[in-house]
Amino acid sequence: MPFAEVNGIRMYYESHGQGEAVVFAHGAGGNHLSWWQQVPHFRQKYRVITFDHRGFGLSNDVEGGPGANAFVEDLRALLDHLQVEKAHLVAQSMGGGTCMGFTIAYPERVKSLVMADTTGTMTDPKLDDLRRRFRESQPQPFTLQGRAYSPRLRETRPHLAFLYDSIMGLNPPRAQASGERNPREVATTERLAGLEVPVMFIVGEQDAIVPPSIIEYAASLVPGARFEQVAESGHSVYFEQAPEFNRLVSAFFESAGRAGPK
Repeated sequence: MPFAEVNGIRMYYESHGQGEAVVFAHGAGGNHLSWWQQVPHFRQKYRVITFDHRGFGLSNDVEGGPGANAFVEDLRALLDHLQVEKAHLVAQSMGGGTCMGFTIAYPERVKSLVMADTTGTMTDPKLDDLRRRFRESQPQPFTLQGRAYSPRLRETRPHLAFLYDSIMGLNPPRAQASGERNPREVATTERLAGLEVPVMFIVGEQDAIVPPSIIEYAASLVPGARFEQVAESGHSVYFEQAPEFNRLVSAFFESAGRAGPK
């Protein structure tokens, strides 16, 4: 199994296909296996890279280490290890912190960015307030449990719900991150306004963690960003409505390639 010694840890990754690199960054409910519906589709044209964030799946973390605060530099080190100079980034939920943070810190290494059901490291007074008010309006504690996908998925496609839960169950217990996020990675209003990377936001219409209204406002902070809302999906569009997710992302990559740098 492929492991890379990066940033003080052994990171598990997989690479499939050839062509421009596409990196998929999973959310807190997943790991590299989460992308089983994306890898076969995108490897026909791209070099598809999946990985386990530190502390997830088969990637270890260090005792008392930085945890999630190291995700961005972990990704940089992985791309260096794989000799990938520039890549398309696709982020799901928690992975948005990794990919948006990487894009802000290393924009020259990003061909395009897809933010799925996430606002990542974005910060803006109104956005921060929208997120706070939404979370406070929800039953507490506000956790991933029961919100990772639409409740109807368990009724209409119980096999998919079972698989999602099984993949999530492979993750070890999560440790609390120590330290603070690197300020270079925070997507402030000013940085977002000057971002020259093509960006698309995708959200499920029934997302119970980051609702469409919040994602739509987040998209408005990035000049030229696309916003797509997918019907009959909750927080995990890539998993619940994979054909539509794959179609949207494929079309976005094509348009980003035709347009070139912004």
